Amino acid sequence: MSDGVSGSLLGRRSSIIWVVSAPEPSQPSYEELAALVVGLATRVEVLEAKNAELRRRLGMDSRNSSTPPSKDSIGAKAARRADRSSRERSKGRKPGGQPGRKGSGLAPALTPDRRQTLPPPSQCSGCGGDLSDAADAGMSWAQVWDILPIMLEKVHYLLPRRRCRRGHTTTAAPPFGAVGSVSYGPRVNAAAILPASEGDVPIERSAMLMASLLGTPVSSGFVARSLQRFAQRLATSGFDDAMKTALRDEDVLCADETPTNVIRHDTDTHGEPVAGCPHAVTVRTPDARLVYYAPIGSRSKTALAAVGILDGYAGHLVRDDYAGYHQFDAQLAGVQQCAAHLIRHCKGVLELHPTQQKWAGEVITVPREAAAAHANDCDHLDPALLADLRTRYDTAVAWGITTNRHRTWAKGNHPGYTLAKRLAAKADQVFTFTRNLAVPWTNNASEQALKSPKRHQAVSGYRHTLTTLADYCRIRSYLVSTRNHDIRAIDAIHTALTGKPWLPTVSTA
Repeated sequence: MSDGVSGSLLGRRSSIIWVVSAPEPSQPSYEELAALVVGLATRVEVLEAKNAELRRRLGMDSRNSSTPPSKDSIGAKAARRADRSSRERSKGRKPGGQPGRKGSGLAPALTPDRRQTLPPPSQCSGCGGDLSDAADAGMSWAQVWDILPIMLEKVHYLLPRRRCRRGHTTTAAPPFGAVGSVSYGPRVNAAAILPASEGDVPIERSAMLMASLLGTPVSSGFVARSLQRFAQRLATSGFDDAMKTALRDEDVLCADETPTNVIRHDTDTHGEPVAGCPHAVTVRTPDARLVYYAPIGSRSKTALAAVGILDGYAGHLVRDDYAGYHQFDAQLAGVQQCAAHLIRHCKGVLELHPTQQKWAGEVITVPREAAAAHANDCDHLDPALLADLRTRYDTAVAWGITTNRHRTWAKGNHPGYTLAKRLAAKADQVFTFTRNLAVPWTNNASEQALKSPKRHQAVSGYRHTLTTLADYCRIRSYLVSTRNHDIRAIDAIHTALTGKPWLPTVSTA
């Protein structure tokens, strides 16, 4: 055989089998091996970046990103609870309130509504003897606070009528409802409104509570109409305009928004649903004196401006870095970036690599130390301390930019680089609260205000239209603000239904 091929014939009947040996393959050159190694290393780096991105996304929760706590996984919720209870209980510490803690029990009323003397005891609590002829040993006392029996009062009003000289007849107006009709009064309406608006109880169950607690059976339609009537009374009283005027006069405001489910969107001139995801927006004072909710059809800059408060506002605004708020920056006295949001984003980057992204951990400590100093000093921060904090912040952010500038990522820039660039650009807004101590360092106030809309949606699931969302926002604005002015919710509802709602006044501070 030629060409290095050898063979042999194995006879079996008429078959011929060739056994062939192939030539030895040529060895790859050094350059080819080096190129192969470089290609594999590049491929490994790309795959590691993709894996890191997937792990980052899977690990995102309310502790290290802007993901709301309601969307946390079971594991993330457990980790959040563990973070809150990381301090171990000492072995000698008993459960319950600790010595020196101020309790919240009832204190005796100095002027009770009535006094009642009970019959003396007839039998000794110790020996069981008869006390009918026992000596007088003085008096003791006890106070019992309770609610008076609730009864539905049915009042039949006789309405005098008078006819003028021109023949026009005028009938006296009933205190509530309409002439010639039977209707529930303002207190029944307030009782129906209260659980649905203040307690996030679904309308059907609010009707059930009315029957079970008050003995007043009402329909779910009545509860829905009561809510609608209440919102309309507030609208006609000028409540929205009064709230917007009072808020625009404040020196510091906080703003945030949350998505909400609406079944039927508004339609355009062609009858097509308007694009966008409806949201509930809150604009409030840091101390919760005024808390305003407004519906928007989409999370857009135009919709935020249409709320009618921030457009033209000239004070300080505490917010996250959503781009829709950037349109107001030029007119504002200052912006405070929510430090809680920044800390969560830094935690997300730090979890990617505890050593390479150590700079993010340093950034986290800076606003916390500034906030601690902020709480201890009511006049100003120590200039030397503030300068040191700013230097540490700038140094850490600069390192975050440098170490991540060319770091490979699955798509786009490395998250650490993106975050560090944003922290550098927004540095002055991060430190606004250190220059004006009236400005809070986080936007937690707004996030707390949005818990109620989120809870309402978790219970009810959706709202039918933006109109019903607007009614809900107006009612919540009224009840939260009146509560923070020490007005009972049922009293606030009653006064609004009877034509005398609480309205905010412009601050004179």
